[in-house]
Amino acid sequence: MTILKESYPVLGIECASCVKKIESVLNKTEGVINVGVNFASEKVLVEYDDEKISLTELANVLKKIGYELIT
Repeated sequence: MTILKESYPVLGIECASCVKKIESVLNKTEGVINVGVNFASEKVLVEYDDEKISLTELANVLKKIGYELIT
C-alpha cells in the first residue's frame, strides 16, 4: 500500500456547497483516505492509496460531478 497526500487545483469551485459536494463524493470513493477542499485557493488536498485508486480515476470522479482536477 502506497499512501499519497497531494494538493491539486480544481476548476469549477464557486461556493461552499461545491466544497461540501466534492468532499462528500471523494470521501465515499474507495481508496480515498482523507479529503480537504480549500475554497479560497480552489484546491483539493487528497490523501489516497494509489494501489486502490489512481489520480486519473480521482479526476474522473470529479468530472462526473462537474469539476476538473488539474494534474
